[in-house]
Amino acid sequence: MTSKFHFLTNASIEAERTYQTLVSSFGQTCIDEAEVIVAIGGDGTLLNALRKSEGRNIPVYGINKGSVGFLMNAPQLDNLVEKIEQAESVTIHPLSMDATDIHGNTFESIAFNEVSLLRQVRQAAKISISIDHVVRMDELICDGVLVATPAGSTAYNLSAHGPILPLKSEILALTPISAFRPRRWRGALLPSSAHIRFDILDPANRPVSATADEVEIRDVVSVEISQSPITKSLLFDQGHSLEERILKEQFTW
Repeated sequence: MTSKFHFLTNASIEAERTYQTLVSSFGQTCIDEAEVIVAIGGDGTLLNALRKSEGRNIPVYGINKGSVGFLMNAPQLDNLVEKIEQAESVTIHPLSMDATDIHGNTFESIAFNEVSLLRQVRQAAKISISIDHVVRMDELICDGVLVATPAGSTAYNLSAHGPILPLKSEILALTPISAFRPRRWRGALLPSSAHIRFDILDPANRPVSATADEVEIRDVVSVEISQSPITKSLLFDQGHSLEERILKEQFTW
């Protein structure tokens, strides 16, 4: 097992201390030459590591020094090389987001957890939903709507009362956020091959932002979402795989 690690951390004091300890022990390899990225912090730090390695399918191992750290491993530092060598690898498929704003500017980004649309003002958003070029909902009046991957289904999606998706299900969750009309609509489960389009019906008076994980685009008029051809590998300590965590989460009250 190589010890060519690239360490990446957030700005917290505890994470920075761990970062300094590990760099002192193993050195710091530039990301282009590293064979493993070690992300120290919370889930946001891990998502940042995945984006920074977008051009390479370099595995990422997370050490939890954040608040939740659902995608991270326990913060013990002993036998790090052995832990990574014996870790279980999980392949995840992010979403690709193409957004257009009111000025005609276009933006592309990827999301490993979810793409979410949220109202920017006190008035509810009005959004039309199309699946594979067919309008399935003429008007959703809501605070927002999101599309979550299986890996991200236990994050914002779960907080919005969306379903938890098994990791290998090849399904996406389309979940409304505080839907006003139709009030009882709980969302939809879609095949991972689906092409999803949201059109904002009154962007001038009811502006909406689109966020791919942590990348936000303001004042959008349309957002298109599909599964990205990119794949990424996450490493988890033996017996604590992401699949096991997602399954366990379904029995947590």
